[in-house]
Amino acid sequence: MPHSFWLKAVGAAAAVTLAASVAAHAAPPPEPTAAESAAAVVTLRYDDSRAGGWEAAITAGVASWNQNVANVRLVEAAPGTRAEIQIVATSGWPQATLGPVRPGGLVRVELGSQAVAQGYDKTRIAAHELGHSLGLPDTKPGPCSQLMSGSSPGISCRNAVPNATERARVDSTYANGLTSLTPADGRMLVDAP
Repeated sequence: MPHSFWLKAVGAAAAVTLAASVAAHAAPPPEPTAAESAAAVVTLRYDDSRAGGWEAAITAGVASWNQNVANVRLVEAAPGTRAEIQIVATSGWPQATLGPVRPGGLVRVELGSQAVAQGYDKTRIAAHELGHSLGLPDTKPGPCSQLMSGSSPGISCRNAVPNATERARVDSTYANGLTSLTPADGRMLVDAP
């Protein structure tokens, strides 16, 4: 009797193990949670506390990038915290450090009033210079539809939205929560006509 009891117990255990194995292989992997998906997005902080007069343009430029790319998010740094993107107002031509900036890195954006005095759009300037921080070089000369064409389309151009190629390049750079292996280029790109 003990021998047949043992065989039944072993047989039942084998059946349970087999059923669990089949169920584990048949079930699809769970979808990532919202928190897990959000963890893949690279968050970069900006400090515009020294960019007086440019607040609305910066807010609109940041919103343009945040609405058009999926893998990186720009957020305003809390007072007293370190920011990867330092934004300042200057009297010269707009210019910025060519990125891509990584979390913990540092780039500088200078929003120059000289361009505004000549009639260039503040929001386009802010969005364009932030594009440099995200690793995009100038594409001059270029049409107004290319945000990174900068001043080349003239003062009538008000487009502050990256085109499909510019969006794809930024998303590729920050894909899977990782930035490219190459740190910020470090060159300052001056956006004078």
